[in-house]
Order: sequence, then C-alpha cells, then structure tokens
Amino acid sequence: MTTPVTDTEIFEGHEGGKLSVAATRPISSPRDLSVAYTPGVAKVSRAIAEDAAKAKRYTWADRLVVVVSDGTAVLGLGDIGASASLPVMEGKSVLFKTFGGLDSIPLVLDTTDVDEIIETLVRLRPSFGAVNLEDISAPRCFELEDRLKEALDCPVMHDDQHGTAIVTLAALRGANQVLGKDISGQRVVVSGAGAAGVACARILQNAGVADVTVLDSRGIIHEGREGLNPIKQKLAETTNTAGLRGGLGEALKGADVFLGLSGATIDETLLAGMADDAIVFALSNPDPEVHPVVASRYAKIVATGRSDFPNQINNVLAFPGVFRGALDSGARAITENMKLAAAEAIFAVAQDDLGPDRIVPSPLDPRVAPEVAAAVAKAAEADGVV
Repeated sequence: MTTPVTDTEIFEGHEGGKLSVAATRPISSPRDLSVAYTPGVAKVSRAIAEDAAKAKRYTWADRLVVVVSDGTAVLGLGDIGASASLPVMEGKSVLFKTFGGLDSIPLVLDTTDVDEIIETLVRLRPSFGAVNLEDISAPRCFELEDRLKEALDCPVMHDDQHGTAIVTLAALRGANQVLGKDISGQRVVVSGAGAAGVACARILQNAGVADVTVLDSRGIIHEGREGLNPIKQKLAETTNTAGLRGGLGEALKGADVFLGLSGATIDETLLAGMADDAIVFALSNPDPEVHPVVASRYAKIVATGRSDFPNQINNVLAFPGVFRGALDSGARAITENMKLAAAEAIFAVAQDDLGPDRIVPSPLDPRVAPEVAAAVAKAAEADGVV
C-alpha cells in the first residue's frame, strides 16, 4: 500500500485551483498583436461568418471538452452543490489534458433543472466540441444525457455511467483471461441501480453476458415488482433471467461476479455462496462494499476503485481516449460500439502483463489513451457517426 497523503498536501495541491489558460501563440511584438488580435482577427471572424465550418480550424472549440456538473452526486459526498463540485471538475479537466491531450474547462451550473441545463448547453454550443457530464444524480442523469444527445450535434457522455462501465468491462475481460473463463457463461450480480450500475449492466449485456442480476436498496429488481421507475422497469424486463427474488444473499448464490456500485457495506459471509474462482469488484469510494483483504478470502480476483490496492478500476483509463477518439474522427456522437471498442483497447494493453493483481493497466500507462482513441475513432467510422 502507498503512503497516505496528508491534509496539508491535499489543500496545498488545490490552492488557487488546478487550471490556467496558456497562450498557444507568442505575443512579443506589435506584429504579433496585429495577427492575434486587432486588426488581423477580424479577417478570421469574417471568414467564419461566411463559412461556420471554418471555426473548427481557426478556434479551439472543436477540440474543447466542457466538463458539466450540477453538484448533485459528487464522488461519495452526495449533493454538495455546484461550487463544492468545482475542485472535482477542475481535476477532471487536468486529466483530460494530461492523458488525452485535450483542452477542457469545468462548467458547474447552479441549477438542478434538466430543462435549464439543456438550454444552457444548447446556447453555449458554439464554444465547445464535446460534453462530459459528471456527478449528476440518478435518475435525472439518464434523461439529461438522452435529451442532450438529441439537442447537440457533438459527442456527449456521462462519465459516471459509461466511463465506469467501459473500465469495468475491460477489467472483467482481464480477470477472465487470468482465470481461463468466458464472459458469456458467467452470472454477474450488480449491486446498485444508480448511474454506474445501470450502465454497467447494459454494457455487460452488450458484451455478451446473458445472466445479469441488478439490485437496488430494496433488493433484486425483477418483473412485477411495484414502484419501479422507467429505468428500473427496463432493467426488470432485460435482466434477472433466472427470475430471482429477494436480496443480495439470494442473488449471490452461485454467482461468478459481484460488482459493487452501491456504497452499502455487505456481509462478507454472503461471498461464501459464490461460485468457485469468483470475481469481486467492490468499487464504491472511498469505502469499498467489502475490504479487498476480506474479499480475497472468498474470491480469486478482487478489484476496487482505490489507488492504494491492486486492480484499480479507474475511469481515467477510459474517458480521455474516448473523447480524443471521438473528436479525432469528427464523430457527432458516442455510440455503444465505440464504448465496447474502448473496453477492448484497454484490455488489449493489459494483456502484456496480466495477473491476479493486474487485470487492467495502470492509470498512468501512457499507451492507454492513444490505443483507446484509435479504437474509438475506428468504431465511429464503422458506425457512420463521423
């Protein structure tokens, strides 16, 4: 385990914020000023006024990702508001630049109204090239993402949903490679039906997992259960092929994979009922559903979302490359096949050195983002969204 960082180190690392704007052209002479600003800039503005497509070449908007949050579901802190979410969004923009080579700005909105958020982003559309939604509570996040995809002609992705899902799929590919198993024959239990849980269930089904069971705070989501919102009703119709009823104990009996995305602590004895060579992904942060040392008593492979234990399932493995590939290809959207391609690319990088304690690459592996970007761009071309 790594040495824990101190509070002093944390606050000093955020003092004054983590972002700044840097010029890409020097202005050291009157001539430079004439080119970059008046009178030269007027020629560029006139050209864009005559042909809006030229903005892609002569402004940064086409390569700019805006990180949008309303502060309603920030990390494990919950609804802390827009201002308190800003350090997290700044950090996300830093990661975009560091790992994807993309400019990014945080945009925290002092509203939780879906219509107002959409209207704001539609009006700001000339200023950016892609939207990364972040830390927005469920079930509002589903409606917001779907409606923004319809309203905007650019890539939109809620990273808490799809970034988590992409890396989880890549990690499951790696774990199965180590164990010599096939993903299609496994039974996966997803604890948590929020943004990440729903997206993980969907991508696992799209990747070929036929038996996925999802639980929320009331137990197994199944057909005929009362009080389900439209998102959970859809899950009830497409998951739980065995028709299970009850809670986590019933769901985990004979299960191959436990995927924790709920934040709730679980009784370790429930893991004892899982199948041989079980896989446990306890991904809630900062406190996993079950401590990895405890989980390792029952499972062959254990992963968390934390950096101080092996097998960190970290969204930074996905989103920089996904957005880079989408923007490189000129994609108007991020499709399901693009997400699957991203997961396969992450898994491919990990194959060089797979092991029980290394089922995904390190978040700092410089190969990941370029490989993901290339795979995503290729999938965008194949899907015809370029």
